[in-house]
Amino acid sequence: MSALDNALASPVTYGDEKKIHELLAGLRKNDPVHWCAPDGFRPYWLVTKYADILEIERQNDKFLNEPRSVLMDMETEKQLASMWGGPDPKTGRVSPLRTLIDMDGADHRAYRGLTQAWFMPPNLKKLEARMAELAKRYVDRMMEKGPECDFARDIAVYYPLHVIMSIMGVPESDEPRMLKLTQELFGGQDPDMQRADATEESNTILDFFTYFQQITAARRAHPGEDLASVIANGKVNGCPLGDLETASYYIIVATAGHDTTSSSIAGGLRALVENPGELKKLQENPALLSTAIDEMIRWTTPVQHFMRTATEDYELRGRKIKKGDALQLLYISGNRDEEIYPDAFSFRVDREPNRHVAFGYGVHVCLGQHLAKMEIRAFFSELLKRLDHIELAGEPKRVQALFVSGLKSLPVRYRINPA
Repeated sequence: MSALDNALASPVTYGDEKKIHELLAGLRKNDPVHWCAPDGFRPYWLVTKYADILEIERQNDKFLNEPRSVLMDMETEKQLASMWGGPDPKTGRVSPLRTLIDMDGADHRAYRGLTQAWFMPPNLKKLEARMAELAKRYVDRMMEKGPECDFARDIAVYYPLHVIMSIMGVPESDEPRMLKLTQELFGGQDPDMQRADATEESNTILDFFTYFQQITAARRAHPGEDLASVIANGKVNGCPLGDLETASYYIIVATAGHDTTSSSIAGGLRALVENPGELKKLQENPALLSTAIDEMIRWTTPVQHFMRTATEDYELRGRKIKKGDALQLLYISGNRDEEIYPDAFSFRVDREPNRHVAFGYGVHVCLGQHLAKMEIRAFFSELLKRLDHIELAGEPKRVQALFVSGLKSLPVRYRINPA
């Protein structure tokens, strides 16, 4: 157990952007498939190279999401398993949730198929006008708060939250509750995000379950046009979804559907502020917004990793992966791989090609990727045409979290013109 391994499994390290990228660059160069055995964790292989991540993702029969879809220390695994009497004796799953990121094979295809068409561009096109309206609302709010605000806390978290909650049919009055629960779920390792009372009675996941059970009952009694109705009344193999699968579906859409997008928006704006030449280039040529969006997402990589478990012995860059071994696919590292990206540590709004892995790859590629890009496009289309000046007004701060991370604070000073 080395100091390096402990650092690679520490949320504090991931809260220090410079530090984590230095460590991962060293591994890409010297030990790209690294056996990691941190204190308090079950050991695993750490996969840092872009090509290796794709190699694993392509072979979803040999490398499964279940039972270990994200990295957790053994104490957290024990606590989660105790909530529902786990771990599952057949799969070893410890999480009380069973979301798309925990499924494989036929199950994954069936559950993903329930909403896949809903998230495709032809269906999302009908949301464009509403998204533009919401983008204007939040740029207006930014203007009203000026000449300074904490963009991450005051703007970036609320815009995508309102978009996804509108889509799901969650009342606007409940959005602060959803935001709080999401931040506790994804940022629970960060002292600023943790809830003071961590007893089972106030457990974040249980709170989510309770809330969405009520949504399910309401949508089954009175279906609507929203996504919650699709999930509540969905069927797999002719049977309605069970309570666990229904609540899990809501939770993954409601949380991942806004937290990752808000991280991309905040991180994207920070990159533009810190690279004024790129900001000027984008303002002078709005046609570059499509490539700029992908660069923002590559640059921020909100979902930093997923785990896979080998179903058979396998060799990767000369390393002997054994059946049952876990692998951590570090997208945050693959997206800065110097062999793939010329000048990987430079933010370039016109970067092409840019086949980043921030949305994953293969059968598990992010279901909401098109929605996320539409939201980012709508927001920056509105902001860039009205932005007269912007600069940092303080030190940006990142969430200390292993799984999903981004800026929790981005103080900025600016001038925005009226619409």
